[in-house]
Amino acid sequence: MRGSSPTLRKRRLVSELRRLREVAELTIEEVGERLECSASKISRIETGRVGVSPRDVRDMLTAYGADAAALEELVQLAREARRKAWWDEFGDIVPGRYVGYEADADSIRTYQGLMVPGLLQCEAYTRALISQGLPNASAAEIERRVRLRKARQALLREDDPLRLHAVIDEAALRRLVGGREVMRGQLARLLEIGALQNVTMQVVPFDAGGHAAMDGPFVILSFPERLDPDVVYIESTRSGVYLEQQSDVLSYAEMFERLVSASLPQRESFALITEVARTLA
Repeated sequence: MRGSSPTLRKRRLVSELRRLREVAELTIEEVGERLECSASKISRIETGRVGVSPRDVRDMLTAYGADAAALEELVQLAREARRKAWWDEFGDIVPGRYVGYEADADSIRTYQGLMVPGLLQCEAYTRALISQGLPNASAAEIERRVRLRKARQALLREDDPLRLHAVIDEAALRRLVGGREVMRGQLARLLEIGALQNVTMQVVPFDAGGHAAMDGPFVILSFPERLDPDVVYIESTRSGVYLEQQSDVLSYAEMFERLVSASLPQRESFALITEVARTLA
């Protein structure tokens, strides 16, 4: 079910713990003194850098003077946040937090400039990207990464599928990742997935000139529950950045709308993809 994974449960939990501490008008240092632990532990819990046990939650809420109903609700949330998820087995090769958010999201808006977005990649294209980006990776690691990406793509074909709006730069269509044959397969894949009712795909063409997202790719994840506000994810080579402040999310949402306006409509985008595929025949 959307919004029920441990990742989003943990996000909701730490947000509520921080809110209740502020309602109680306690500083992190004061909470640490009351619970006879370091202030840094409380800080790491509130920022989601460490897990939080049901016992910790119970102790914190008792210190905050929370009522019994809130206490039991958040203790149960802590139990659910500690459950294992299917992507945990890939935790050594991918940020589990992002995969968890993606699995929980009911819609995603994304822009990619130099490559096809992961959810739209064909297997050969994914394998070529990983092989070129991680030249020292073993064959077994490459296959694990390919398997993970295929598992994530299943979100687009579920009974209640993820809604995806992807804007792709024309450069990603023309870059020969893996060679001409791989790119022909990838462009065919775009046309196939783009035909799904839950997928909107647009291309921002070269002749659009400069556009709103020249700084780089980003993802905006939206969730089914109002308690879970949107998140912006910006990926880098070694790690990723999550933006959750409302002003940051609004800024990227507005950027995406400007990007959509600069892009070709879906029908014309498909025509451009088809035209590029013909040049590779």
